[in-house]
Amino acid sequence: MEPGQAPESPRAQTRGPIFYGWYIVGTVFVIHTVSCGLIFYNLSIFLKAFVAEGGFSVSATSNATAFFFISSGFSGLVVGWLLDRYDPRWIVTSGAFISATVLASAGHVAEMWQLYCFYFLFGIGNAAVAVIPGMTIVARWFTRQRSKAIAYASTGLSLGGIVFTPLSATLIERYGLGEAAYWLGLVLILGVVPISLIMLRKSPEAIGLSPDGDTPQRKADGSLMPPDGVAFYDAIRSRFFILCTAAFVFSMMAQVGSLAHQFRLVATRTGDDHIAALAVSIMAASSIAGRLIGGAFLSRISSKHYLYAIYVLQGISFFAFAFAEGMVALFIVSSMFGATVGNMQMMQPLIFAEAFGLKAYARILSVAQMITTCANAAGPALLGLLYVSTGGYQTAYLAITVSSMLGFACLYAAGPVKAILHMQDNVADC
Repeated sequence: MEPGQAPESPRAQTRGPIFYGWYIVGTVFVIHTVSCGLIFYNLSIFLKAFVAEGGFSVSATSNATAFFFISSGFSGLVVGWLLDRYDPRWIVTSGAFISATVLASAGHVAEMWQLYCFYFLFGIGNAAVAVIPGMTIVARWFTRQRSKAIAYASTGLSLGGIVFTPLSATLIERYGLGEAAYWLGLVLILGVVPISLIMLRKSPEAIGLSPDGDTPQRKADGSLMPPDGVAFYDAIRSRFFILCTAAFVFSMMAQVGSLAHQFRLVATRTGDDHIAALAVSIMAASSIAGRLIGGAFLSRISSKHYLYAIYVLQGISFFAFAFAEGMVALFIVSSMFGATVGNMQMMQPLIFAEAFGLKAYARILSVAQMITTCANAAGPALLGLLYVSTGGYQTAYLAITVSSMLGFACLYAAGPVKAILHMQDNVADC
């Protein structure tokens, strides 16, 4: 908010003793649940539907799906720029309308160019409605309780898969892709747009509050203090940004690859699709539990030390997947892996907020997300290539175990989390 500018919608702060930031957390939780459930988790559902009903090959649809990640990653750069300048309500609702329109058109995709356009536009909508705007808004509302707030809000990312994946699969199976797509698009609009317009606010300063509900800090002229933090170009050139982003590239590429192949791995080793589906459900439930537990722990320990533990657990999970046989063993490993999935998704927005502050947070996060998201597209292809070339998943999962180790090494080499922010503070003091 510019100095002297009147706070928007001042009535938003008069909702009883609960700090309005927690209403923001609840709102982002709902948006993540609906949008990620109907966009990200529907990718595998659409892959099957486009092959079965659209007549596309598995390889062509897989390549188009990878295009979704690339489109989403680069679109996130624009979204980050917009979030620093405009009301996030209009960005999120625009993303919802784009995604819902594309979703409703799924039954009309008949040509290869249409398939690629579908995933290209779907990626744009995803970038505008999901992680970047949600985590940016939550980070602005909290400082001391940021880890807990991000943990709660991002739980919707996992819950969306549990709630909406069965719904999408059932509707497509019963009515076909063409008719089901209209209903799914409508659900996306109804689940995101009203709550976004009514509840979202750009920042606590926009309604005359401060992060965590503290007393607002003001300048000598009475105007609110601007958000602290590191300038965009200083941040993205720093050692911490480069190496920490590299760490997430290694870990998230391996994670997305494992997510894409987990069902097939379990089904192949047990010979039962129902056991494989249950293993995926166990993974998703563990993801939610792990994220909530992580939010509580992060108020007591260093975020970087906690992330070290997640990298170690991720590496152990991949190593165990390489050799696990039998239902019980695969369920246990799926649970271990799920705990890392929830925490890894939460930690990137959190650790960058701690390292660089809020001054250019949306743009900084969007660059990191762009790089990581584009790398995600290579994960499923890498595991698939290793599976075909070696005749099984053992070598493939040993390879991504190494990827976790490389991520750990990059994180260690990145240096202290708040080194750049402290350096800026010292310069300002001088």
